[in-house]
Amino acid sequence: MSGSTFVRVRPSPIAGTWYPRNADVLAQMIDEFLNCPSDQPAVPDSPLRGLLTPHAGLRFSGGVAGKAFRYTQGLDVDTVVVISPSHHFFEADLVSTAYTHYETPLGRVPVAVDILDRLAAEIPLGRVSKDPEHAIEIELPFLQRTLNHFELLPLSMLDQSWGYSERLGRVLAGLLKNRKVLWVASSDLSHFYIDETARLLDATILNAVADYHPAEIIEADEQGRGFACGRGAIAAVMVAAQALGATHATIVGYATSGEINHDFSKVVGYGAALFN
Repeated sequence: MSGSTFVRVRPSPIAGTWYPRNADVLAQMIDEFLNCPSDQPAVPDSPLRGLLTPHAGLRFSGGVAGKAFRYTQGLDVDTVVVISPSHHFFEADLVSTAYTHYETPLGRVPVAVDILDRLAAEIPLGRVSKDPEHAIEIELPFLQRTLNHFELLPLSMLDQSWGYSERLGRVLAGLLKNRKVLWVASSDLSHFYIDETARLLDATILNAVADYHPAEIIEADEQGRGFACGRGAIAAVMVAAQALGATHATIVGYATSGEINHDFSKVVGYGAALFN
């Protein structure tokens, strides 16, 4: 991290609820998700540029997230960009943290403050303290178990229109073209439909992901043909990853919450994908 040497650590607002507070228990849980046997789809033999991963409580979405994060083990990156929707209102189209580090039970993650400063010169950026947002933090324990040292660029979108998402992706790609970057789109899929309906909505989104058609993700959501709470985050990551060399998307995991709690009357969908 460059910029100020003043350290300001963001304490976790979700440890002990969304995931275990005990470091050993959390590490074991993450490792089980990463190493769970499953059929692995064929993926392109090209550099991994990014991921789509869900952001529900680990009990529900960790199994799907692990199917994507397992491909990051030992990856040589220096910066991880995690883009999510904002689940809370702020008077900005894009927000990030006012802290210099995130903290989880597995340790501290430095924020790429220098890149945030450069981004803020291109796109208006709100910086918040004491935020309750879970959608970025829930991804960090996976990254802490699979990567060595990395800096985090955490971004939450309030404007998830196609125009804004495309612009954000292109600006970020330009700012980070000389860094070794992993792009992470943090998004769940449909919310609170019966399982059968949820799977239809989710398939529309995942088909657009697999076709590498980010604009269709947002269009399908806006038209009610699909549902992804982080539609803009997925699109922005796909735009940025493509600008830096990605040409393929591979779906590596899917489930609904009904498979965990056996309530199929009101489910949330979870998808995982790789961008190579």
